[in-house]
Amino acid sequence: MQIEGYISLAIYFLAMLGIGLFAYRQSTSDISGYILGGRQVSPQVTALSAGASDMSGWMLMGLPGAMYLTGFDAMYIAIGLLAGALANYLLVAPKLRVYTEMADDSLTVPEFFAKRFGDASATVRMVSAAIIVMFFTLYTSAGLVAGGKLFESAFSVQYQWGLIITLGVVVSYTLLGGFLAVSMTDFVQGCIMFVALILVPVVAFTEFDSLSQMNAAAGESVPGLFESWEAISIVGLLSSLAWGLGYFGQPHIIVRFMAIRSVKAVSTARNIGMSWMLVTIIGALGTGFVGIAYANQFGLQVDDPETIFILFSQLLFHPLISGFLMAAILAAIMSTISSQLLVSASSLTEDIYRVVSNKEVDEKKTVTIGRFGVAGVAVVALLLAMDSSNTILSLVSNAWAGFGAAFGPLVLFSLYKKNLTHKAALAGIISGAVTVLVWIYAPVLADGQTLSSVIYEIVPGFIVSSVTLWLVSAWDRSPSQDVQATFTQATEELANQQA
Repeated sequence: MQIEGYISLAIYFLAMLGIGLFAYRQSTSDISGYILGGRQVSPQVTALSAGASDMSGWMLMGLPGAMYLTGFDAMYIAIGLLAGALANYLLVAPKLRVYTEMADDSLTVPEFFAKRFGDASATVRMVSAAIIVMFFTLYTSAGLVAGGKLFESAFSVQYQWGLIITLGVVVSYTLLGGFLAVSMTDFVQGCIMFVALILVPVVAFTEFDSLSQMNAAAGESVPGLFESWEAISIVGLLSSLAWGLGYFGQPHIIVRFMAIRSVKAVSTARNIGMSWMLVTIIGALGTGFVGIAYANQFGLQVDDPETIFILFSQLLFHPLISGFLMAAILAAIMSTISSQLLVSASSLTEDIYRVVSNKEVDEKKTVTIGRFGVAGVAVVALLLAMDSSNTILSLVSNAWAGFGAAFGPLVLFSLYKKNLTHKAALAGIISGAVTVLVWIYAPVLADGQTLSSVIYEIVPGFIVSSVTLWLVSAWDRSPSQDVQATFTQATEELANQQA
């Protein structure tokens, strides 16, 4: 990359650090400001922040790579994600915004679970926090892998140094500004991703004389490409669409709903967020498809399909624009890593440290502990990401399934089932997480294959967790009248705010 590209990246890095410094001066004097931005985040920032933190590096690298490798099969993942995101806005966002505030102003998802069920022992809270830290460490490592590959492919920087540079910038502004910094940087990063995912496939397409020429080149490169979407098996289709189930249990996404300034703002955020998501997913799939045709037509050597966006950025654009497009990939990567680090640190601080210490902690000291938590999770994720053979999509899919199965059913049951008990909640979390882990790692099939080679692990995990929640609630005695009364009050308050 030429000097102009490095100038673009330098401007981007300085902008992110500047936002972190601004947020540090605005919102980090107390733990509520550090973790949730004082519940005053605008719908515009909520929408793009949720989208950017959701999509991560896999949007610009993993999904185009999947399209390049598997053809139109990847389209079903996109359809599942769009349906899941919409359902999340409709079913979870309004209720969670009201209920978390009424449940003694819960600041984290585990804290909400504990207060929702009146769990004085804090068992549900501690187990939830442990699962968040475990899966987010894995999830964060996926983002770092994307950063390492970017620097290695685009800048000829050693993979490990790429990891360190990526992590260094993200940790800096996350440590400084907390939730407000993460949300504001995500908004900017979401805008950058939006422009990039329109620009790259459109410019790449203009290299062909016509649509028919591009389609012919793609079909020539991958025989049966245009029939691939019809040839998918029922199990394969279910696995792809089931990605949408994961949305209900992603702490770094649903925490945005807890922080939005009002219930009425949710509909505005939904409209913006879904429009953004539709355009960017089409752009990501388009990048992968045009990449198939371009590689065949012009003899482009693609050693790693997950770098097709990077290759286009380097080949087709002026160095100054190329630097902007590299910043778009970093934006996607950093937006998710920062959200995951903050949620992990929040769980370590609010749901583990406070519970274990069992004493009142000064607000400023708590924020400081949260910052140490950010650094600690970052270091572990860095060590996990050192293996450059990891693929972004596989790491993301494992963590996505873990959260989706452990928390997804519980979030829905918590908001819609009045007599849900803390024993059922605990059983649902554990059964969902264990099912996913067994599905991923237990070599029970022939040739040491795991069950995840048959069907995506979120499907059995979500089902097992849901059935467990229902059965244990039916068997257990009803929760206290106070717990049921809070549920009723939250439902009534939601109706009042929506009126």
